[in-house]
This record gives sequence, C-alpha cells and structure tokens, in this order.
Amino acid sequence: MATPELVTDRLILLPLTPEDAEQMQQIFPRWEIVRHLAATVPWPFPDNGAQRYVNQVALPAVAAGTAWFWSIRRQADPAVMIGLICLSDDADNNRGFWLVPEWQRQGLMTEASRAVTDFWFNTLQRPRLRAPKASENDGSRKISTNSGMRLFSRGKKQYVAGLLDSEVWEITREEWLAQQNRSATN
Repeated sequence: MATPELVTDRLILLPLTPEDAEQMQQIFPRWEIVRHLAATVPWPFPDNGAQRYVNQVALPAVAAGTAWFWSIRRQADPAVMIGLICLSDDADNNRGFWLVPEWQRQGLMTEASRAVTDFWFNTLQRPRLRAPKASENDGSRKISTNSGMRLFSRGKKQYVAGLLDSEVWEITREEWLAQQNRSATN
C-alpha cells in the first residue's frame, strides 16, 4: 500500500520524498527534538544525517511495504516541513513522530496522529497500534492518552539522552473504532 496524502483541518501530511531531506536537515538536529528519540539517531547529527535517514532507512522501508512516512506541513504554508510522522510494522513500535518546538503545544501533532492512526486501522486494517516513548516525554504521553491509548508496558530503553524509563502505549482497532463512533454521534 502506497503512502497516501492525508489532510486534516490544519495540516497536509505528504508522503516523504528524497527532496524532503534538505528541509529535514535544517530543522531536525535540535536537542528539543532528538533527546527522546531512540538512541539509533546519531548525535551530534551529521551533516548528511537526514539524507541518509530518508534514502537508506525510511524510503527503503516504504518500498518494502513495512512503513509509511509523512512530512508534516501546515495548510497555511505547505512548502515548509514542520515535522515527521510514521507508521511501522515493527513490534511494539508502530507510530513515531517529531515536531519542531515552535509548532508544539498547539494540537498539531494530535491532529497528525489521529489521521495516521485512522489510516493504520481503517486502511491497513491492523489489529493494534503500539507507541513507545520516554516516560518523561509529557507531550507524547498526552497525545497517547488523548487518543484513547492505555499504558501497555514499562521498562528502560536507550534514547539519545541516555538510558531512560520507557513506556509502550497501546490501542486496539476495536477500541479506536468505538471511540470514533462515539465522537461521530456526539
């Protein structure tokens, strides 16, 4: 299944392309963004880090049919990338995202997360979605709780910031669909 363009009230989620690496390289290497990402993200971020990630990690996974990546853009300024969101068939790691700090705390990532979660359950027909996160990442935890997810497991994990308490949050397809039906009838 190809990665489709998704549109929300304020956002356009465009399938990731090789051309996105240039903008990503400019906006991504910031401690506020990377500190709670998996330790596989190199830090300090190399000059060709975004190009390598897009072309050697993300797009090959898309081509293999095991992941879907979107650049996040505001409808008011669709030429400017402000973040990334992805879905993956990896066990216990189905959704990940980041957003530049100046656009955080405005509900944009919640909006993007709902759109890709709906794609996961209604288009891809997956039975459950699990999202790992650093326990101290309050913004990410809030997105999970606001979307009806529940804490599935706790542990320790290596992040760019070091070994941190970690959580995996989960929602099943049935729970997501029931929640969407309740929202539609209210």
